[in-house]
Amino acid sequence: MSLCTLKAEIGFRGAWIATVANIDWPSAEAVGNTEMQQAEMVFLLDSLQSLGINAIIFQVRPTADALYYSEYEPVSHWLTGKQGEWGEESKAESQKSKAWDPLEWTIFQAHKRGMEVHVWLNPYRVNLAKTDTSMISADHIFRRHPEWFWEYNKQWYFDPALPETREWICTIVQDIVSRYDIQAVHMDDYFYPYPVGGKPLPDSASFERSPRGFADIGDWRRNNVNLAIQAISRTIKECKDSVEFGISPFGVWRNASVDSTGSATRAGITNYDDLYADIRLWIKQGWIDYVLPQLYWEIGKKVADYEVLAHWWANEVRGTKCKLYVGMAPYRLENASKKTPWGQGNEISRQMRLNRTIPEITGECFYSTRPLLRNPRNVCDSIVSFPVPLAE
Repeated sequence: MSLCTLKAEIGFRGAWIATVANIDWPSAEAVGNTEMQQAEMVFLLDSLQSLGINAIIFQVRPTADALYYSEYEPVSHWLTGKQGEWGEESKAESQKSKAWDPLEWTIFQAHKRGMEVHVWLNPYRVNLAKTDTSMISADHIFRRHPEWFWEYNKQWYFDPALPETREWICTIVQDIVSRYDIQAVHMDDYFYPYPVGGKPLPDSASFERSPRGFADIGDWRRNNVNLAIQAISRTIKECKDSVEFGISPFGVWRNASVDSTGSATRAGITNYDDLYADIRLWIKQGWIDYVLPQLYWEIGKKVADYEVLAHWWANEVRGTKCKLYVGMAPYRLENASKKTPWGQGNEISRQMRLNRTIPEITGECFYSTRPLLRNPRNVCDSIVSFPVPLAE
């Protein structure tokens, strides 16, 4: 059965494989060790397959770096130990002959198990606060064009206002889509950085220099991201129309307290007002093929109720071509206090049962693979017992 046939029949059941900070793969012990990395990936894929997972969301660009062969960005230090250096076994001729291209190899292994591969790219982030710029390689675009970046809370980001930023991201996307047999390009919730302690973003100069007719800096920031999403979508479709574009946003678009069309939530941060990501617009304009909101809260949570949000997102995709999958949080079952819903029964089972009552939800995805496979509160048994949602 082909991947397309499989998807058409039973919908989507995915898992994120995070590489940033060696969260899921490779382990810290396997950094720089190809044989160990391959063994670990085989274990992850076999284990996920046993749960009925039919798609992996594989993080291949966590900080403007690459867990694949790239002519544009350096290999990730989370793969090899030092950004920009593949190590002895991958130098010179072996690098040219692709003796070990982690993405190509993982695609082959995933497809052999009937799994789609969605490549997960972080568009703007250059480093983490705990990894300062000293680890950034000499040939990184950050070194060659420092004027394209600004710093916020000890992290560096591409300036979303610059046309050069959009062009660079589209170059990366075009390179991956054209060279690899992937089923989707995926981005998560990291657009403009999450606000920290009321600290303002350092982009006032960019706004003053090129406001593009906007009087409000918030509207201007949202337009910066809109332009990027539209350009990425166009790049994907022009390169390979069969490849989808999916976004996994923070779970709340906007609170109803500030917008009557928002959700009945009281989230302290929202996509629209704080991350400048207008997911609703992207859905309505057809720029994305699926939306996968991160609903990492329990049913009944006062400030962000899973049930309220599941219905809100279902309403948003209704009548559009955008598919709705739901991001779920089995990691929250680990070491959960018995005083919380995550420590009482199995919250993931409750949520999956609810999902089956909402026709617009045609898929689920679990964050992230390692915590899921540790099987907290027997969540793996629960997942196996639920059929995959039917595709529309």
